[in-house]
Amino acid sequence: MTRDTPMPVTVIGLGAMGRALAGAFVRAGHPTTVWNRTAAKAAPLVKEGAVQAGTAAEAVAASPLVVACLTTFEDTRAALEPAAAALAGRSLVTLNSGSPAGARALAAWATGNGARFLAGAVKNVPSAVGAADTLLYYGGDAAVFEEHEATLRVLGGDTVYLGPETDLAALYEMAVGAMLLPALTGFFQGAALVQARGLEARSMVRFAGKWLDMIKSVLPVFAGEIDRRDYSDGASSVNLFLAGAAHEEEVGREADVDTAWLAPLYDLVRRAADAGYGEHSIAALTEVLRKPREAAT
Repeated sequence: MTRDTPMPVTVIGLGAMGRALAGAFVRAGHPTTVWNRTAAKAAPLVKEGAVQAGTAAEAVAASPLVVACLTTFEDTRAALEPAAAALAGRSLVTLNSGSPAGARALAAWATGNGARFLAGAVKNVPSAVGAADTLLYYGGDAAVFEEHEATLRVLGGDTVYLGPETDLAALYEMAVGAMLLPALTGFFQGAALVQARGLEARSMVRFAGKWLDMIKSVLPVFAGEIDRRDYSDGASSVNLFLAGAAHEEEVGREADVDTAWLAPLYDLVRRAADAGYGEHSIAALTEVLRKPREAAT
């Protein structure tokens, strides 16, 4: 196989994301083998040109690069257990959810079976796989990333290597993913509020998008404050946010919308004020979130 010859790839797991990954490889000209416990999910990919393996072991043996896309690291190991003997000498790349500890455990199992290991994450929806601005990041064996970077870049043009620790992608996945549910719940609360006035939720989408753009613009400022642990700039102060608590409760009562999910967040803000950060940047909440490490014994 020459440098310009497309690398054969196996994709294990054909949920919505797995199908998108396999489809991107097929369309880019990579000989693509697929396997899923529910065999019928492979049918559309076979029509596109993929080869369906009968077993996980056959799928792993078919390619030097194996991309596993199941729900968790534990699910990935369960699917690959019958194929453990075939992993030796192959590059295993995981694109699933899970904790850093789960990534480390799977890495130990995979390398113990002779595989080279890289754990990654797709930071977009299945329909965005293959787009120039779709972000994927990876942590683990640097040689695996270097060898397969061109192939992995088929999945998204914004492809990043984080470092040699096998749990880095999972760490960033958890760190960045922590923003999702609060942001969505805030939008859902807003939708309930405008609907209580007889308006459509879609009427606020434009404004919500602008608000998210603003939040994005201040993240570097907050990150700098956190890295320096200097919160003395009170332009967006803890007390300013604390003053909003009563307004949230008032509008919730008026619109008959449950805002109780905000109570723990405002409790965090009050704790920051009680700790002396009232006139400091809201980024000081990071200090309240840190749990003091146990003193060494």
